[in-house]
Amino acid sequence: MRKLVFVVSIIIFIVLINNLARSIYDLWKKQDLITSAQKGLEAEKAENARLKRELTIASKPDFIEKEARDKLFLVKPGEAEVVLPNIASRSAKEKKDTSPNWVKWLRILKLYAH
Repeated sequence: MRKLVFVVSIIIFIVLINNLARSIYDLWKKQDLITSAQKGLEAEKAENARLKRELTIASKPDFIEKEARDKLFLVKPGEAEVVLPNIASRSAKEKKDTSPNWVKWLRILKLYAH
């Protein structure tokens, strides 16, 4: 009878140890999940703060007026609108050299004059 009680108590002890180990492992995994969620929350809070700063800047009348003038080309009553023609870039004015590279090297070395 003592042997039976001893074996049963050992089995119960093993089951308890197994359950405790699983519980500890689950808590450990959940702690990692909580930590990663907190990092994500901090990142989102920083993004939220940045967006709030942008909103306060964008809601100022000076910013609204500047954007309306720059992007929508709006003018105040009494102001004259000035449109400048497109100035061709410097590279467009210059003639591109389409000669092969070996000819360009000969020109650099002063062996070919064309």
